[in-house]
Amino acid sequence: MRPYAILLLLHLFAALLFVGTVFFEVLILDKVRRHVPKNAMHLVEAGIGRRARRIMPWVLLVLYGSGIGMAWQYRAALAQPFSSGFALMLTLKIALALGVAGHFATAMWLQRRGRLLGSVSRRLHLSLFWHMVGIVLLAKGMFHLGW
Repeated sequence: MRPYAILLLLHLFAALLFVGTVFFEVLILDKVRRHVPKNAMHLVEAGIGRRARRIMPWVLLVLYGSGIGMAWQYRAALAQPFSSGFALMLTLKIALALGVAGHFATAMWLQRRGRLLGSVSRRLHLSLFWHMVGIVLLAKGMFHLGW
């Protein structure tokens, strides 16, 4: 198997884990809160949070590492981001991915200081959600749309 194909598979599986987790939290878990007692929901969220803090750094390492490896193949396009639709979409996708990294770093910083409270956490998750929707659309559009 070629190195690019390995990077692509690693990237896709890491993206499935990360995006799937955020989608679950935004689309499902957020709505469950209304139907579950507060103390039970707190225990569920604490358990999910502990598990996520253990695996997400590794998932992000694989996601960003493989992404950088794949982007290296397109460095000529990235050097001229307005030269084609592909180059522009890849540049925007990378910008959104950097935004996701910033969100993750902010969440970790707030968590360590005990300031990652409900409303802040929800806003971060919602913003992450929309960043990821953009990334997924751009990832598909890069190879299927052009101008």
